[in-house]
Parts: sequence; structure tokens; C-alpha cells
Amino acid sequence: MGGTEAFPGDLVPSVEAGPAPPGGLLDVLGLAPVVLDAEGRIALWSQQAEELLGYTAEEALGQYALPLLVEEDHIGTVLELFSSVMESGENWAGVFPVRHKDGAVRQLEFRNMRLQDRHGGFYALGLSTSQETLRQVERDLALSVRLVDQSPIGLAVLDPDLRCVTVNPALAGVSGLPAEQHVGRRVSETLPFLDAVRLEAAMRRVLETGTPMVDRQVLGRTPSDLDTERAWSVSLYRLEDPRGRILGVAASVVDVTDRHHAAKEAERARHRLSLVADASMRIGTTLDLWETARELADVTVPELADIAAVDVLDSAVEGRRESVQEGGTAVFRALAVAAGYPTVAVQAADPPGEITRYEADRLVTQCVQTGEPIVVPHVANEDLHRIARDASASVLLAAAGVHSYMAVPLIARGEVLGALDLKRFRNPVPFDSDDVLLASELASRAAVCIDNARWYQQQRNAALALQRSLLPRHPPNLVGLEVASRYQPAGAVSEVGGDWFDILPLSDGKTALVVGDVMGSGINAATAMGRLRTATQTLASLGLGPDEVLRHLDSITGELEPYIATCLYALYDPHQGRVCISTAGHLPPVLLRPGEAPVLLDLPTGVPLGVGGVEFCSVDFALSPGDTLVLYTDGLVETRDQDIDARLHVLLTLMAGPATGLEETCDRLLDSLRGGPVEDDVALLIARVRE
Repeated sequence: MGGTEAFPGDLVPSVEAGPAPPGGLLDVLGLAPVVLDAEGRIALWSQQAEELLGYTAEEALGQYALPLLVEEDHIGTVLELFSSVMESGENWAGVFPVRHKDGAVRQLEFRNMRLQDRHGGFYALGLSTSQETLRQVERDLALSVRLVDQSPIGLAVLDPDLRCVTVNPALAGVSGLPAEQHVGRRVSETLPFLDAVRLEAAMRRVLETGTPMVDRQVLGRTPSDLDTERAWSVSLYRLEDPRGRILGVAASVVDVTDRHHAAKEAERARHRLSLVADASMRIGTTLDLWETARELADVTVPELADIAAVDVLDSAVEGRRESVQEGGTAVFRALAVAAGYPTVAVQAADPPGEITRYEADRLVTQCVQTGEPIVVPHVANEDLHRIARDASASVLLAAAGVHSYMAVPLIARGEVLGALDLKRFRNPVPFDSDDVLLASELASRAAVCIDNARWYQQQRNAALALQRSLLPRHPPNLVGLEVASRYQPAGAVSEVGGDWFDILPLSDGKTALVVGDVMGSGINAATAMGRLRTATQTLASLGLGPDEVLRHLDSITGELEPYIATCLYALYDPHQGRVCISTAGHLPPVLLRPGEAPVLLDLPTGVPLGVGGVEFCSVDFALSPGDTLVLYTDGLVETRDQDIDARLHVLLTLMAGPATGLEETCDRLLDSLRGGPVEDDVALLIARVRE
């Protein structure tokens, strides 16, 4: 035979050259071969026989085996067995006592068979090993097999080509294939691991380096339960025989699905707590109703939903407590829309500021009517008309791929204010009960902020209405003066109400210019300001001088305890071309003459109104055509982080700019000096002597 024709295909044998060092199974057993001739003399004696029985080859060869190795009591039995094997050729196996060289009798396991040489002669071959050693190997093997077969841990052995050699029943159960169908196949062909390619790469590294891989988690789905994601912990280690020859890779697979799901749930819970904590910081940073709604919408995307809308009942925005009756419609005012990703679904939402009526069959109407969350985990086409505001919006939602929907009521202090509307289209997971709990928690926190914002807005509007109703309109046909004024309320409702100005034309052609500031804020301060303004108008009509007016106002303010106020009263006489000014703890006015730098008038400061017991004085100044007086309250120039002198210098610098109309000057001063958040009221009055 030439070449490899005698061994076609995969049957070509593999031959390992070189010595075979000890360590194999036969070495563990200590198998000792001995050959006897037909007369029972020892013809061949192995090294293993010498180690097992103590006789050297020189001592054993040519000796009759019976007297050398067998006790006298057993000679008859041995002769009978020997004759049977030699005559019939049948093998014999069993345990027999044999005498060691040291005289001790040992139980040996025998396998005896007849041999024939080329000349027709017969010999007896005996293979023997220690019964104790054999039984230990059998026990170890049986224990190993039972452990592997009965282990709940999936076990597999793969050869160096990463093809399966054997698997136990537990691992076969993972794949759903019988154990024999694993043999000769790769992991990627039999086991349902999602990242089998990466797992095989890890096996190659273990084969190459010998470094085990322990407790690597892989995910997949079993054929018997394709809907449930399962997790397994896989450990790999290299298999070597006692001589160090690499046999392959052993793998253990433990189902850790419960642990995996618990870890995912714990992580999900941590994420929810983080989201709630983040919402507590991000929602309600202002008392602006629209901003609060935007903050709620922004918090929910994309962590909870892909698109979110905040809609409040129009009656709630207007301050009317009206519930949606069963079977009735709901009128919403859209406050905010937010999307985690670009989508046409945004066009299906009501634009912020728009008022929309939703019929009774709409889910958002049912949400605010019942005060309970509405969830559609899997949105079907027939559900879209109950979600969208109209048919065109339904088409847009379908095009966006919206597959899950939830509406959560906004409830504060027992009143349903509106709803948080949530949709998913990119996130493939439908809304579940945990999402409802999270959305309800966010909505509950936001609803209180929205409620605070709407009441704040109503109170602020009321305070502003009162404040503006108390402020004057410019009287027509002032003698010798043109005037411009501004009132800018503070940013918070609690800070509205203290500042005022007045322009009072008197019967003799004179004009009284007044600015004042009640120390305090809110509606009560606005009311006190209104009383002082009325008193000032009455006193001015009596023709009193500025210092006398302030003296009477001081007495009146003392009756308004606990309020005190600052005030500046200027009386302009067009006939004399002079102005007489008296101040009660107020900042000095600015005088700007054509061609000159603006200055702060040097006036006795005086004490605020309401202190009592202090005289006020007046100072006269000449005013020529083109001269300008700027009267203001401290809200124009005072800030928390800058010195008042520095701010007054900025005011003078602004007034030194190019001459403009009085209206433009008012706007420039407010824009430049009040560019940031307004923390105090501002009253500003500018008067210019006519040419």
C-alpha cells in the first residue's frame, strides 16, 4: 500500500513520535503483563510484574509459576483454570490471591487469555493489577460520571478545535438538543448564547494561555422559552493530562437568570431613584408656569419616554376649580412638549399655548376625569384615534411608530390640574407597572410645582393690577415740562407693590413730581403705597411746600405701622424757572444740563417717612430750557453684589451719552441697569424743561 489510500478521509491515523512518559491510565493501574508457556513456566516477565510482585526477571524467568506465586491451597484451582484457558482458548477474568516475594499474599485482578505463535505453540498471557488500585480507579470513575451526569451545572469538554467531545444532561437541557447531537459541533451551533462568537474567542485564549476564565456572564434564550432572556455564568479552563499534554477546554455553565434579573431590577430601581432625585432638583426652579411644565417634560425624555407633553386644564390655568364630568369634554391648554429624538410625532402634539378640546372618548380626557393613570402597553391602529387629537395626528403617530402610551394625571392638593402624556416609539419596551409608578411620582412632584406656579401667577397678576391701577397716567398739557415714566415690577409676586411715582399738575401752573418706595412688598405694601399716594395728591393740592408735604406724610406713614417709606417731592415752578426739592431718605435725583456732565443733586438726605420727630428741609435749584431731572427708586441702581456708589456712577455715565428722547432714555436706563433678574420694583420718572 502506498500513500494514504488505506485510510480515506478522516480515517487517516495520527501518529505521535517520541517516548511516552508515565502518567496515563495504564500507568495509574500498574498493569503487569506475564507470559507462561504450555507447561506453566514463566516465559516473559515485565518490569510492571517486578514492581507488582517483587521478583526480578532473572528470578522469575524459566520458573514454574505455580510454586513461585501460588499458595499450596490454591494450586489445584489454578491448574484447572490454566488447563481450561489453554485448551478452550476462552478468556478468564477474576480476582485471585498471589504470593509476593516478601511472602505476603495480595489480591490481584487478572485478565488471562491464550496466545499462539507462528509455529502453532500456545502460551498464556496474564494481565494483572492490584485489586485495591483497580477498585479505587473504578470508584473514582463512577463518582466522576455520576457527578457529571447528575450535576445541575452544565458541563462540557471541547477538543483543541473547540468541537464538543461530551456534555452532561444539564448542559444539553440548555440547548434543547440531546447530548449526542452536541458531539463534533461548535458552541455557536448548539448553545443559545447571544455572544457565542466572543465566547469561542475566549476559549481560544484559554487554550493558548492556560489562564482560566471565571464567571463570565452570557445572555440568550432557550428554545423552550424564547420570550424570556436568560443569563448563564460560564467558566473555562484548559484540560491537560498528567503529562501536560493539552486535551482541550472544559466549560461549566450555571444558570444565573434570577441573579441577572435581580441585578437588572436593582439597577432599574437605582436609575428610578436617580431620576426622581434629578427631577426634584430640575422641576420647580422658578415660579413660572410654562417653565415648570417644560422642566417636567424635559426630565421624562428619553429616560422614561421618547416624547412627552404637559397639558393643563384651561380652567386650572384661569384659577377655576372645575372637574371633568363623566362623558364630558376636557379643554386643555398645552404648556410643553419634549422629544428625546427627532420625530414627526412632535407635530402630532398640541403646540404650547394652544387650547384644545378633547372629547370624552379620548384617553387623556378619561385620565383627568378619573384621576387615574391610563396605560396602553401595546398600541394598535384602532387605539390611535383615542390618543391623538384628530385624524391627521393619528397618521403622524402611526408614521412615527408609536407603540406604547401612558397618560398620568397631575394632581395637587386634591385637584386634577391636567395630565402628563408619554409615548414610546424608539424604546422597544412597552410601558409597565414600574413605569406607571415612576411617572406618577414625577407627575405628583411636578403637579405641586405647577400648582404653586399657577397660584403665584394669579397673585402676581392681581398685585400688578393693583399696582398699575394706583400708578398715574401722564396728565396732558403740563406747563413747561415734558415727562416720561416707567414702572417695572419685581420678578416675584412677594416683591411687587412698594414703588410709585406721581405727576401732579397744580392750579397755578406748577407741577409736583413725586417718587417713593414703601419698604416692604406684596399686596399689603401696594395698599400702603396707594394710601400715601392719595395723601400726597391731597397735600399737593393745598399748595404746601415740599418740606411741609413730607412732614404731613411722615405723620400719616407713622399710622401705617409697620411700614416706613422713602420719598422725594419736587415742585417745579415754570414762571420762576426753579424747582424746590425735599427728600425723606431717598436717593438724590440726577440733573442734566445741555453741554454739561450729569450730576447728582446735593440734597439733605433726611430720614424715611414714618420715623417721626425729624424736620424736613427744601432746596431750590434753577432750571433752564433743556434741563432734565431724573427721579428714580433704589430698585434701578441697587444690586446685591455692587457698591451703591459704583452703580450711581454707572447711572451718570449712561446719562452722559448722546441726547435722546425721554422715552428712549427710560428704555436705555432700564435695559442697562436692570438687565438681569429683577429683584425689586423700579419706578423711574424723567422730566425735561421745554424750550
